[in-house]
Amino acid sequence: MKNIRHSLILFLSLGLGFFVHELHGQDSGDQVMIRIETSHGDMVVRLYNETPVHRDNMVKLIKEGYYNNQIFHRVIRDFMIQGGDPHSVEAARGQRLGTGGPGYTIPAEFNDRLFHKKGALAAARMGDNVNPQKESSGSQFYLVQGRVFTREMLQMMEKNRQASFSPQAIEAYTSIGGTPHLDGAYTVFGELVEGMEVLDTIALSPTDANNRPLEDIVIKISIVE
Repeated sequence: MKNIRHSLILFLSLGLGFFVHELHGQDSGDQVMIRIETSHGDMVVRLYNETPVHRDNMVKLIKEGYYNNQIFHRVIRDFMIQGGDPHSVEAARGQRLGTGGPGYTIPAEFNDRLFHKKGALAAARMGDNVNPQKESSGSQFYLVQGRVFTREMLQMMEKNRQASFSPQAIEAYTSIGGTPHLDGAYTVFGELVEGMEVLDTIALSPTDANNRPLEDIVIKISIVE
């Protein structure tokens, strides 16, 4: 029995080590770029090396073809567009989406230098009431559209959240815009470098009561070599 226990512990340890290697195997010096193809045009996103677990997990899923034929299932104008739910593949019209995933979550990777400016890529997650550690969904993500804020509005937010925005964040939020109220609550792990006009077009899509576009916006995601 003792040998069996030792064998089981060794097996679990090896399995965990393999998983961690898979998530951290990307060379930290590389700049990973991904392409999101849609019926409204393509978007190119740079994944941040500062958030290696989120970066490597997305690369892994992309290489598996996980995101292909999914849709942007939640779109809110002046806020964000969201995808990554495997249940969205060929989902029936009107079907409520947003609960699917790969069966695991990812530890938060908050970084004060990475914030929710327009075009930011961030990980969706369950709410604080069931997810106090703010762990990210294993696959669901969103791209920020947001809106422009005044310095006075940001100062009010700073008082409410008891934390200051960096000069870089203030410059972005008062010029191109974003969703500053999400900072420190959701992991930002990339940014749009091409196709901002595609993001704006998708964000304008007519939606149903659940914020699902009336016309499916099918996506395919690949690594830019």
